[in-house]
Amino acid sequence: MRTTIGYTLESIGYVVGAQGLVSFASQTFFGTEWGWIHKIVDLPSAAYLGILLVGLALIAGGVRTRKAARRQEVA
Repeated sequence: MRTTIGYTLESIGYVVGAQGLVSFASQTFFGTEWGWIHKIVDLPSAAYLGILLVGLALIAGGVRTRKAARRQEVA
């Protein structure tokens, strides 16, 4: 079960992080809106970096959860 949760957190983290990165880059460098977050809420560029950090935290949490489950299986 922990392995499934780890993969799920990691997958969500990749999507959230990618959306944060794409939205930040498009707004900062191109002056346009890419991705789907801007369709939900209008945020400044710095907030998209926060979304990127949330995505990275989810990825790290998912990897950590999967590795903990693997260590318990071995033991």
